[in-house]
Amino acid sequence: MTLDLRALIRDVPDFPKPGVGFKDITPILASPQAFQETVDLLVAAAPDDIDVVCGMEARGFIFGAPVALALGASFVPVRKSGKLPRDTVETTYDLEYGTQTLAVHSDAIDEGDRVLIVDDVLATGGTVAATADLVRRLGGALVAVDVVMELAFLEPRALLARHGIDVVHTLVGYAE
Repeated sequence: MTLDLRALIRDVPDFPKPGVGFKDITPILASPQAFQETVDLLVAAAPDDIDVVCGMEARGFIFGAPVALALGASFVPVRKSGKLPRDTVETTYDLEYGTQTLAVHSDAIDEGDRVLIVDDVLATGGTVAATADLVRRLGGALVAVDVVMELAFLEPRALLARHGIDVVHTLVGYAE
């Protein structure tokens, strides 16, 4: 199967609030073949020798966990504040429509671990930049970011560049 990801991603206007265009990935998940090919493409884009894959709540979990398995790496869930049961490190950042606090267990990443961040969408870049901050605070080396789609019209790479993130692999880009 040669996947046309763009055809499988639905646009949902005014969600979660008026003026925001939500990209719905559930059609990809509904097709085992499309889901598998998406994971395979993310794995193929990943650098060698990854120790840890971080996926952010909630849709980053969906793609990050199978990518970690395929790479033989550990998976670290990056959660919203208050969702992890042990000692955590947290960071707060701006979203397109508010603020959010992300947390990771304080022992989730070892000093020098080579880390790949995987998410479904790169919008403004805030979630990825916040996750990169957590990775670095725990001593990890952020190697790359793999995303299913990028909303380039929001210029997320400008924010990522300011945070020292320059290796980003995108499967589908949206210019507007």
